Amino acid sequence: MTSWHLTPEAFDSADAAGLRRDFYDEVASRYWKRPATAEEVDRGLAGDGVELLAPPTGQFVVGRHGGAAAACGGVLMLDPERAELTRVYLRPAFRGRGGAGLLLEALEHEARLLGASRMVLNTRLDLVEARAVYVRHGYREIPAYCAGPYVEICYAKDLGGVG
Repeated sequence: MTSWHLTPEAFDSADAAGLRRDFYDEVASRYWKRPATAEEVDRGLAGDGVELLAPPTGQFVVGRHGGAAAACGGVLMLDPERAELTRVYLRPAFRGRGGAGLLLEALEHEARLLGASRMVLNTRLDLVEARAVYVRHGYREIPAYCAGPYVEICYAKDLGGVG
């Protein structure tokens, strides 16, 4: 049986960069209801703040399934107690194999190591599959904690202590 392996990794490693490109391409294409161009993906990734997803301000995690780069996500510390879940993505070929829950567990663990006791996230209403995964793993809808053009719904989960 092929298994998942999830570990912190530099956001600019070749695998992490490829996953981030695929993430942005998918969410932008869904939003625009047409394929995003390579130039649009480049513009979206430029200056997106990903450099904060490294200790002490955050962490980036890459998941591999059978050795292939398959998933990624990040946590960003918003304050000493709250981390924001961001850039959560599973490549389509790897969905339905249990990776989403394992990725969330890994990201929650990393957030705890950074001192967070609560995880928050914001997303769009059209990302119904992602929203279902969050709810299935204990995230509950909360009032908006931030504002932005793509912030349509927010969720949170208490993480407890360091684990």
